[in-house]
Parts: sequence; structure tokens; C-alpha cells
Amino acid sequence: MTTLLTNARLLDPATGREGPGAVLVRDGVIADVHWGRPASLPEGATVIDGGGHVLAPGLVDLRAFVGEPGAEHRETLASASAAAAAGGVTTLVCMPDTNPVIDGPAIVDFVLRRARDTASVNVLPAAAITKGLAGREMTEFGLLSEAGAVAFTDGLKGVTNAQVMRRALTYARDFGALLMQHVEEPDLVGDGVMNEGEMASRLGLHGIPREAETILLERDIRLVRLTRARYHAAMISCADSVEIVRRAKEDGLPVTCGVSINNLVLNENDIGRYRTFCKLSPPLRDEADRGAVVAALAEGVIDVIVSDHNPQDVETKRLPFAEAEDGALGIETLLAAALRLVHAGAVPLPRLLAALSSSPAALLGRPAGRLAPGAPADLVLFDPDEPYVLDKRELRSRSKNSPFDEARLQGRALLTLVGGRVVHRHEAA
Repeated sequence: MTTLLTNARLLDPATGREGPGAVLVRDGVIADVHWGRPASLPEGATVIDGGGHVLAPGLVDLRAFVGEPGAEHRETLASASAAAAAGGVTTLVCMPDTNPVIDGPAIVDFVLRRARDTASVNVLPAAAITKGLAGREMTEFGLLSEAGAVAFTDGLKGVTNAQVMRRALTYARDFGALLMQHVEEPDLVGDGVMNEGEMASRLGLHGIPREAETILLERDIRLVRLTRARYHAAMISCADSVEIVRRAKEDGLPVTCGVSINNLVLNENDIGRYRTFCKLSPPLRDEADRGAVVAALAEGVIDVIVSDHNPQDVETKRLPFAEAEDGALGIETLLAAALRLVHAGAVPLPRLLAALSSSPAALLGRPAGRLAPGAPADLVLFDPDEPYVLDKRELRSRSKNSPFDEARLQGRALLTLVGGRVVHRHEAA
């Protein structure tokens, strides 16, 4: 099939180039990119008018929790991919926190086959670092990589045993694998349910100190210095963590990091009167920390933005704040929420899209995230200025725990293509 997307504002985050133009798609890949010049119409091609909106590579989300297998009442691969397509996400990495845990080649194969049959976007499984996510015995990195696992993580659990982590990093180095660590020390988290500080005291809730994040991050950086393995801190949330990562990069260590969209655009004040949809891990920090991670993103210290999509049903969220489960929806609102930073003048659009597409694709070693001939035709056409109020009932996810429910958002994915095939088209009301 041949498709010409014309009359669009092209933006290639891999190079930072932007301007008017058209993109020719043939047989699932980008055949040509016409920058600022008319594109001739190939015989039999389908024409899509971009209406002057932004055309960019589809988003790559490195952290999405999907219930399948084992918790299909919360989310399935089909519903998660529908939400992803509606948000302009064309590739998602699903976490191993399933039942059974993705810690063996057979489970990786199941997820890939199930995604092939039911998902509308690219679904890539991340495998567990330790068997059963128990933090004691390593999984078979080589076999899991051969089966199709693209990275290794224990999901919402950090590997706290230093000897296990050292061995994991050593094996990851030898297999060329990427380790994505959740940097949160559970003993320091304890009974904490939100950021430690004045707000927690006012609400009468136990706080989580920043040191729960920074102590584990510091330890891991020292182990990276010892092993020279590729290491990715899945989500950092405070100014101290930014400085730790900055020093590691200045020292030439193979260290990268991500940040949740929630920690970029929300702070602890958004918890308000005990809004459980804002009970997250890592917790929402104060405004100073939020400003620090936004600045680090603009500077390039933070490499990627993730949705941290974690669907929860009403039985686990409609509870007193301290008893509710951590997690929020994020994949469908990822682009619109991130555009708040552009509208506020905090992060340029090319830099934002790089953190959402080309940088995560590069971490995974995949050819996505760029507008260039030969790249996959995973594309999103979006209007960065369209305003609307989010109604959680319209979300494609099975669960509805969005922290942006009834929020005013600006920016919407109008068209999403995966492999040159239209998987989402926004129908105006």
C-alpha cells in the first residue's frame, strides 16, 4: 500500500529538523520525506491531508503495565493498545508484573503472540530481572533475549540486594541487555504514601523521603562503575537524583534515566483532598523538585518520558488514600499532558518529542523515532493546540484511574499509523 501524507508540519526529533512538507509511505516504511517541496502523487496512492498539523514519529513508551495475562479485568493488550493508538503511542514496552510473571521464554512468547493477534500497536515485552520479582535469583537473560524480551526490570520493585544487582549488571553487559531499575528503597518507603514534607503533615499521611530514591540510585551508579553495564533509572523524581545522574554522565558511565509524565506536570498539591488517582510510585514531589526535573529534561540530563501507565480498578482505588494501590492511567494522555510543558515555554517541542520517541527507540536499539527513508511508518499527526476537557468515561482503557480526569488539556492525536496502517483516527464531535 502507498500513502502520501501531505500539507503537514514535519518534525523529526532525531535531528531536530522541522518545517512544511510531506511523507510518502510504501509497504509499511517511509519511502521518502519531502521537506518544503511539492510531492508528486504516485499512481494508486492514498492521499491524507495533514491540515497543517504536526506530523512526527509515533511515541515510544518504555513503561506500561498491562494486566494480561492474569489481570485482564484491569487491562488487556487490546485495550491498552487502543488507548496507546488514541494517544499517538505506536510502541509500548509492557512490564513483567503479570500473573504469571514474565520471567521465562514461554511467557515472553505468549505475550508476543497475543499482541500480534489482538494489539493494534507494537507491543514489546520487558522481562523480569529476578524470578518471580522476588529479588533473589536472576532470570535467564540470554534465553529471554532470544525469545524477544527487549529489556529487563522488576517493574514496581527495585532490586535491593547489591550482590544480585551486581550479577545482573554483569550479565546484562555480557548480553548487551538494558536494565531498567525502579529506584525506590522499600525499607525507606515503609508506610509512606506520599512525598515527605509539610503537605504530608497537613494531610496526616506518612511521607516517603527523597532518600528512598537517591540511596538506591547512588548504589546502582557505583555498581555500574564497577561493571560498566548499560543502566537505565526508570523514573527519577527529585533534584538530588538529577544531580546524581548528571555526575554519572559527566564521568562517562553508560547511564540513562527517565521520568514519569506525572512528575513532570503534577506536584503534591494535586493530591488535594486525598485524590487516590494521584497516589503514585514514585510519589508526586513538591514544586521545586518538579521544576528541577523539567529543567533536566530540557537540558538533556533526563533522556526519556514514560507514561507509567498502571490501570487500577475501583476496588483498589476507591479506598482511603493510605490504603489505595499506587498507579494511574497515562498512555492515552501522555502526549496531551506533555504538551503542557511546550505551552508553558519550559521545553521546546523538538526536545519533548525526542524524549517521547527517538531517545527511547535508541535505548531499545530500534529504528523507530525518526522521519527518514527506510524508517518504520509509525507516525502520529497531532494538533498541539486543540483544547478539551478530559472525560474519563471516554478513555479506551478498561480502568479509569486518570489523574487528569476533568482536567483542561491542549493537544490531541488526530491520526496514528503503525506500519503505514491507520490504527486511530480522531472523529471531531
